[in-house]
Amino acid sequence: MTADPDPAVGSPLESGAIDLSQIAGPFDLQATVESGQSYLWDRADGRMYESMDVHSGDAWYRTVVPPIDGVTDEHVAVRIRQRDGRLEWEATADPVPLLTHLLRLDDDLDAIYDAAPDDDLIERAFDAYRGMRLVRDPPFPCLISFICSAQMRVARIHGMQTALAREFGGEYRLGSETLDAFPEPAQLAARSEAELRDLKLGYRAPYVQRTAEMVADGEAHPAEAAGRSYEAAREYLTQFVGVGEKVADCVLLFSLDYLEAVPLDTWIRTAIAEHFPDCDRGNYAETSRAIRARLGGEYAGYVQTYLFYYLRARAE
Repeated sequence: MTADPDPAVGSPLESGAIDLSQIAGPFDLQATVESGQSYLWDRADGRMYESMDVHSGDAWYRTVVPPIDGVTDEHVAVRIRQRDGRLEWEATADPVPLLTHLLRLDDDLDAIYDAAPDDDLIERAFDAYRGMRLVRDPPFPCLISFICSAQMRVARIHGMQTALAREFGGEYRLGSETLDAFPEPAQLAARSEAELRDLKLGYRAPYVQRTAEMVADGEAHPAEAAGRSYEAAREYLTQFVGVGEKVADCVLLFSLDYLEAVPLDTWIRTAIAEHFPDCDRGNYAETSRAIRARLGGEYAGYVQTYLFYYLRARAE
């Protein structure tokens, strides 16, 4: 353990590793953070989201994690890589609890695989990206990320979030690097629509500004959806400007522990049309219920994420 003399950190630089043989099931860091679930990580080599068919790599990834209830009460700058059966880390505080939280290292992935329906397409997706886990992103950054996702390629979505952090978030030192934190709600709410449009948010700019304002003013918070029944939680999230049912499902799945959520994006609708046509019920709510049941119910969101990544990769 070595001390970082830069006062911007306020904490010593710590390092360590998680032995991945001690978690339940396999783990693939690259597939997890570069599969279109999260836009809050960045690669030190600048090659984040160059492809939608990556797995098993050993690149360094980095982020600044905001305070998360029950996990950390401070911002933590962290970088990680997977190598030789270990998840190596460097951080401004012990990141093991928050990495366990963010990367769902507490999931029993083998049990989730076993619970999935017996289906050839699902098996191919599982085999292609074995070890990919869902993420558990902080609710507000996750919400903003998916508001920005409409009609956008993953690299562009990631670029928007990186720009928001660079222009409006705080800076944190991690060794010789300076990392940009995703803006707090009040920081984004204070920006004008024109400033957000300058970052290429386009028509999404007023949605981001107004949603940030709602959270900053205490009008609503995405975390307050948690604990409700699944469909009530989805309905709660749609009060945010720019959030429809699909974006709400993304936040439920990739932030709020609703592992049954199945966002009905283009790729999953393609899978429904070609492989599960009986699940197409003509509207979002009924199709959602049908495909959730077809993909196994409790862990349908896990199956959906594998199918999304598998189908996207093969379309490139």
